[in-house]
Formats: sequence, C-alpha cells, structure tokens
Amino acid sequence: MHKSLLVLFLPALYAADPQPCATPQACWDLLERGNAHWWVRGDRLLHPNQTPARRRAVVDHQSPFAVVLSCADSRVPPEVVFDRGVGDLFVIRLAGNLLDDFAMGSIQYAVEVKKYAKLIVVLGHQRCGALEAAVKPPPGLPDPLALLVKALQPAVEASQKWPGDPVENAVDANIHLMAKQLEEKFKTSGVLVKRKRYSLDTGRVTDPQAWKP
Repeated sequence: MHKSLLVLFLPALYAADPQPCATPQACWDLLERGNAHWWVRGDRLLHPNQTPARRRAVVDHQSPFAVVLSCADSRVPPEVVFDRGVGDLFVIRLAGNLLDDFAMGSIQYAVEVKKYAKLIVVLGHQRCGALEAAVKPPPGLPDPLALLVKALQPAVEASQKWPGDPVENAVDANIHLMAKQLEEKFKTSGVLVKRKRYSLDTGRVTDPQAWKP
C-alpha cells in the first residue's frame, strides 16, 4: 500500500469506539453491571475490550468514559472489578486512593482538558493497608511513606467516634473526603462523583456508610 494511503487508512482502522454511555449516570450504570459480572458470574467471559483487537482499535487515540480514583492495592484493579477493558477507564491509583496535586492534575487532564468523561468514581476498599497504617501508625516509617500515611489522618480523625471497626470507618471517611475534594474542584464541569467501596471478600462494589458529623 502506498505510504500516503496507509496514513489515511490507519486512523480509520484504529479509531476508538464511540463511548458506550451518554450521561454520567448511564456510565455508572454500565460499571455497576460490569461489577455484577465480576462478583456474580463464576463463568465470566473475556470482555471484548480485553483482546488484541481492542488494543489495536485504540492505538491511535483513547476515549475513556469514566475516571476511577482507586487504591494501588493489587487486589483491586478497576478494569477487572468493573469488567471493562483497554481504553475504557482513566485510572489513577495511589495507596489509600489519595488525592495529591499530581493525581488531581491527572484527573483534570481527563475531565477538563481532553473532556473524556463526566463520571469520577472514588473507589476505596475493605481492609485497606494504607488506612490500617493511618489508624495504627507503625514506628519508624520512612519518608515519603510516612507522609502518605500522615495525609490519611483526616479520615482517621473524622471517623474516630463512629461505631464499628476503626479501619473500615476510616476507609469510608476517606472515600467521602476525597470525593468532596473532587466535587469542589470540578463543580462547574458537570461532573458526577460516585463514592464507592470494594469488598475483598465478595468482589462487590457498594456504597460506603453514610458520613457521620
């Protein structure tokens, strides 16, 4: 094939698929159904967006339909948890699903600069090691790990009087605090921020407990 024709042909061949949802809520509904595939179905099939064909389809550009801020824990990969694939999710992962300037800037790129998505999911999870460390800080933590654990203290302090397990309470409080930051940052961008937590035991994504003043 002539080089000039190949240049014209490739973008069409590798163009990303149209986004599969029209509104932020519809995008969340899609993720919720995907999570049901993960935790309900024992015979889960390979998602069509987890194939070499999908990789080739999005090699030229991307159009993710949701942003997910999640923990770096190896047991909580958002693409698996929500049964999605290559090019679907714009994922930011930090221990404790924290927001620092770099994470916020990454989300800003997806939401305001490229305008990929209007849905942001803050995904905490059961028995989060970062929140465990914040509740009971181990002695002698080196920086910058100690700084990360310190950044989670507002969640510990906010939930210290909540009934129940202090780690799980801190997990839920932290979800709320991170989501509030995102809502304030993108309040003029028409963004929907979802507060969610993942169960390591069941694989299910549910709501965190309600915020308690």
